Amino acid sequence: MDPAALKTQITDLVEALTPHDDLGRAHQATTREWLAGTDDIYRRAKPRTPSPHLVAYVLLIDRQADSVLLCDHRLAGLWLPVGGHVEPAEHPYDTVRRETTEELGITATPDPVTGAAPFFLTVTQTRDTPERRHTDVSLWFALTGRVDQHLTPDPGEFAEIRWWKPSQIRAEDPATFDPHLGRALESLAL
Repeated sequence: MDPAALKTQITDLVEALTPHDDLGRAHQATTREWLAGTDDIYRRAKPRTPSPHLVAYVLLIDRQADSVLLCDHRLAGLWLPVGGHVEPAEHPYDTVRRETTEELGITATPDPVTGAAPFFLTVTQTRDTPERRHTDVSLWFALTGRVDQHLTPDPGEFAEIRWWKPSQIRAEDPATFDPHLGRALESLAL
């Protein structure tokens, strides 16, 4: 796909979001400004070139069980949704498909409430050493899953995977998770 057309599609995804709080509106404004000011939006060299760069998060949801899947991410040291960096010339939903297959061994099935569009956007500085620290602009997508579903987690990426009820997440130390996970759950009314 033509890079300019793809960037327009990504910008349209950002514009279509309806943030549910002031921080969400600030992150959307920051992302608009970033997208308007650069064509260098994909990570080209690990861990941080360029910073910021685009990420796709995948929150697997079992709505009947009131649960979401999180992964104990080895590198980040946090419980995170599945996901990863959007590759150059890759649409973020293609990243969702790729990462879901690579990291869980399943095919992506969009959540019936959110569909294949992102439901949430964050701009987050990673917790890392100063020479590795960078900013991720993350589009969050929701997929449907089941707590009894067979998953094949990538042992190189994750120490463990686990289904969590939102109430369990809220009862834990927030520093255990992505700093915006609680807000993401609120935006989904979970």
